[in-house]
Amino acid sequence: MTKFAPVILAGGSGTRFWPRSRRARAKQVLALDGDRTMIQQTVERLLPVSSAGDMWVVTNEVLSGVICEQLPEVPCEQILSEPTARNTAPACGLAAFLMERTDPETVIGVFPSDSVVKDKARFARVLRAGVARARVGETIVVLGVPPTRPETGYGYIELGDSLGGEVKARRVRRFTEKPNKERAEEFLATGNYAWNSGIFLWSAQTLVNAIREYRPAMAPLLEKIAAAYGTPDFARVFAELYPQCESISVDYAVLEPRSRREDSGIVCLPGDFGWNDLGSWAALHEHHMERPEYCEDPCGNVVEAANDVVIDATGNYVYAPGVAVALVGVAGLVVVQTEDALLITTRAGCQDVGKVVKKLQETGRGQLT
Repeated sequence: MTKFAPVILAGGSGTRFWPRSRRARAKQVLALDGDRTMIQQTVERLLPVSSAGDMWVVTNEVLSGVICEQLPEVPCEQILSEPTARNTAPACGLAAFLMERTDPETVIGVFPSDSVVKDKARFARVLRAGVARARVGETIVVLGVPPTRPETGYGYIELGDSLGGEVKARRVRRFTEKPNKERAEEFLATGNYAWNSGIFLWSAQTLVNAIREYRPAMAPLLEKIAAAYGTPDFARVFAELYPQCESISVDYAVLEPRSRREDSGIVCLPGDFGWNDLGSWAALHEHHMERPEYCEDPCGNVVEAANDVVIDATGNYVYAPGVAVALVGVAGLVVVQTEDALLITTRAGCQDVGKVVKKLQETGRGQLT
């Protein structure tokens, strides 16, 4: 059997879920959906398909310590701390160059560390089918989520001919990054597009070859870093060479140029397992509204507090543990309280929470970020 090695991307600066998220406790190390943190949930749903000992995590120096604590089953030497953020292409590429040295046929799966999945059994079935396809030749597999709204914050995958299989696969025609509202509505109407989940599968050799072809300046840097892994020089080489890599997503670096080939070998499998990337407080409210304790509430309020009183209030999200909360005559609010900060915004305005973090840093209040 070909080895399967999940690579979990766990960088991030903790801005979209401020004030709960901070640089030292970004979204992936928070328990936003239950008792387990987002990255712990990511590992747990991968365990039916892979052992923890075969998993890798790419994060940063601020978060590596807490991630090692939260994931004791993953070897700490496989939790890599980027010396500087360089987007997803160098992170994925480094994993591929590392594994190419020992087993180039290893199938690598790239997974965000901060999304949620409802149907874990279906997720495992789709993933197994994807690993089987990624073993063959230069095939690249992407999981595409059936869109439910004209979302402008996601990338889209245009789907081509059906390839059959128990988990129905389709060829990929092209990728489109974050369209405007009008184009997103067109994509939704055609029924021929999927959201890009950010979950990709390929053999180590396939990704290494693609980086050498499409990002030739990056390839020798990653190759030298991989060659130093496990030696006393690794930290120095990593710190010196990794910042020289181009900061670019794997979508732009590899998938888009590959998709322009007549026979790209890129295949999409359906991500029909209840995926949500929880990209904002509004998305978290939407996710909570599907839980049994909230879905039957006609007023659509989600209140996480010691006690609450709700009068003529609709569609609000409140996080204020340990205190009593009263909502009276308000709608669409997001209120988040921590020990040292209070956020008050609306569900429509919460996409701008990152601007709060930027403003705090610009005005000398970086200790709050």
